[in-house]
Amino acid sequence: MSRILLLVELKGGNDGLNTVVPYADARYRELRPGLGVARDHVLQLDERVGLNHKLEPLMEAWKAGDLAIVQGVGYPYPNRSHFRSIEIWDTASASNQTLSEGWIAQAFRGTSLAKGAGVDSIVIDTNALPSTGPELRTIVMQDAESFLRQAQSIKNPAGMSDNGNPALRHLLLVRQEINAAAQGLSDRLRAAPAPAEGYGQELFFGRQLDLATRVLTAKVPVVAIKAALGGFDTHANQAPVHERLLSFLATNLASLRRNLIAANLWNGVVVMTYSEFGRRAKQNASGGTDHGAAAPLFVMGGDVKGGLHGAYPSLSDLQDGDLRHTVDFRSVFATVAHGCWGLSRDFGLRQPQRLGFLG
Repeated sequence: MSRILLLVELKGGNDGLNTVVPYADARYRELRPGLGVARDHVLQLDERVGLNHKLEPLMEAWKAGDLAIVQGVGYPYPNRSHFRSIEIWDTASASNQTLSEGWIAQAFRGTSLAKGAGVDSIVIDTNALPSTGPELRTIVMQDAESFLRQAQSIKNPAGMSDNGNPALRHLLLVRQEINAAAQGLSDRLRAAPAPAEGYGQELFFGRQLDLATRVLTAKVPVVAIKAALGGFDTHANQAPVHERLLSFLATNLASLRRNLIAANLWNGVVVMTYSEFGRRAKQNASGGTDHGAAAPLFVMGGDVKGGLHGAYPSLSDLQDGDLRHTVDFRSVFATVAHGCWGLSRDFGLRQPQRLGFLG
C-alpha cells in the first residue's frame, strides 16, 4: 500500500529536551535549573520520559497507538549552522558531503511515477529541497488560488510556435505541463470538501495544514506534501515562546488527525516532524538554549506503530555539551521510504538501523 508523507519542518532548531522531557533524570534539573519543565507539567509516557504539557492534544494519538516518538535522532559530526544542518537533513548527506538532490527525490531515483496528475509533490512552504530533483515534479504553493493565478498568467499565447527552436520547444512544453497541473489541481481542490474541523489561524501553519487536508481529501495522487512551523530558534526567554509553539503544533496536528480520520484517510498518511538540530543540554545565561545536536521527532498515522523508538541520549555523556545521537536520521528516512512507498533505500548508510515505527 502506498502512503502519502506529510513532512512538517520545525524551523530554527526545536529544543528536544523540553519537548520529550527526561523528567526522572536528576541531571536534567542540574543542566536546566531555571528552564527545565516542572515535573507536574510533564505528561508521563513511561517511568523515565514524558511530553511537555503543552503537547497534551497529542495524547489522544499516543493512547490510540498511532503516535511514534523517535528519540535521539541526529548524525555524526553535527553541524550547528541552521543553513548547513537543514541542508544535511534535506539531502540525506553526510556532514562532510554536499548534495543538491533532496532525500525524497533520491528515494524515487530510477522509478517511474504515474504522469496523469502532473505533480508528484506539493510544498506549502518556502523550503522545497527535500523534494528537489529530476525524479519528482514538485509544485510550491503557499495557497492554492495564488498558484492558480500565477499558472494562468504564463499560458501560451494562442498559436505560438516553437519555429523549430529546441529551447523554445522545451519552454512551451514546461508551460503546458504547468498549465495542465494547475488545471488538474484547480478542479480537484474546488471539488474537495472543506475540513470537518477548522485549524488555528494565528500562525501560517494552520492554513498550511488546511490546504494539505484539502489536497488529501481531493485525492491528488502525490507522494509527499511539506509544511513548516517557524520560530524555534530560542536563544533567549525560551519558555513562553517554545510552549506557545508546541501548543500550536499539537493543537493543529490533533485537528489534522481528526479530519483525516473523519475522511477515512488516516491510514494512508504518515506525518513526520523534523528540525535541523536540537538545542544544547545546558540552558544559557539568557533563559534560552543555543544550537545543539540530537533531538526527538514525531511520526503519526493510522498505520504507524506508536510508542517510544530508539534510545534517549544520556545526559551524563555529552559531546561538546550536546546530546549524542542514538539514531541516524537516514535510518528514519529509510524506514519512511520503505513504509510509505515500498522503496528500499539506505541513503548512504552501510546498514540503516531497523526502526519499528512503520511496517
